[in-house]
Amino acid sequence: QVQLVESGGGLVQAGGSLRLSCAGSDSTFSSNAIGWYRQAPGKQRELVAAISSRGSTNYVDSVKGRFTISRDNAKNTVYLQMNSLKPEDTAVYYCNAGGLFIGRRYFESEYWGQGTQVTVSS
Repeated sequence: QVQLVESGGGLVQAGGSLRLSCAGSDSTFSSNAIGWYRQAPGKQRELVAAISSRGSTNYVDSVKGRFTISRDNAKNTVYLQMNSLKPEDTAVYYCNAGGLFIGRRYFESEYWGQGTQVTVSS
C-alpha cells in the first residue's frame, strides 16, 4: 500500500516556476501510474497531468506547454515542473498513485498525498 508525500509548493509571482515532488514509500511505486490533481477554493478538483508506469503522459488543456510531468523510478518520485505560472494555477496540488492510465486517460485510485499549496500572485 503506497504512501505519498508531496512537496515543493510555495508562493511565486506570475510567470515564475515551481517543481512539485511526489515521493512514494512503496517498493511497487515504479509500477504505478501517477496523477497530479489540483483544487482551488470554491472549485472542484481537477486532473492536471498524469503519467503511466512507462512514461506516457497526458495533460489538461489549460497547462499544456507550461507543465511537465516526469518520474524518476530509482528515487520513487514523480515530478510536476510548472513554468509560466498564472494566478489561475493557484490551488492545493495532490498526488494520486496507482490509478489506471488507459487510452491516455487517468482514473484515480484511493491513494492520495496530503497536498501542497501553490500560490501565484499577480
